[in-house]
Amino acid sequence: MSQIRETELAALLCSRLCHDLVSPVGAISNGIEILADEDDELMRTEVMKLLDQSVQQTSNRLKFFRLSFGAAGGFASSVPLEEAKMAITGLLLGTRAEMIWNSNIGVMNKNAIKMMLNMVLISSETMVRGGQLQININALDGGTSIKLTISGSKIIFQEKVKTALLNDVPLEDLDTKTVPAFLARESANRLEAKIKHIGHEDNGFSLSVSF
Repeated sequence: MSQIRETELAALLCSRLCHDLVSPVGAISNGIEILADEDDELMRTEVMKLLDQSVQQTSNRLKFFRLSFGAAGGFASSVPLEEAKMAITGLLLGTRAEMIWNSNIGVMNKNAIKMMLNMVLISSETMVRGGQLQININALDGGTSIKLTISGSKIIFQEKVKTALLNDVPLEDLDTKTVPAFLARESANRLEAKIKHIGHEDNGFSLSVSF
């Protein structure tokens, strides 16, 4: 990827990061303003609860984005899967999405971690009314397979996000909604792998990749 494309991608990822953090950070700011003028102890207690939730949500999202968008694991070539699992748990905390985690390996290549987390991010956004996200990671024949299975009462996988995940989409056609899908596919390319999508009869779907 050229330096210009890397700069454009970084700008899109920064925009996405700001988009996802503005709500909880704004809630923190509003809560502090209320506390400054509120004398009622009951109200102050409720505001403190909301502040705690917003701070936790902000922290969880930052931890997730550090791995999914940033330099996962620093200079190390591999990242403990437990760290990725905790990041996903934090991302889904407070939502109506349930994660089921199955893995028979302990560490994974950081490009694979980035790919998986961005697959998780776009998958979690398809569950409009909540649902189940099952993640299976297995060592097979000297390689690794990852499979995400998404189910719920209302699953909407936007076509533009699916296209960015599965096809070669020009960077200028991306937006904050599709850039995680693009990053997942770019990470898969570095692993010389291809992400596959299978639709299910119950309106759910699965994403799988082997490398």
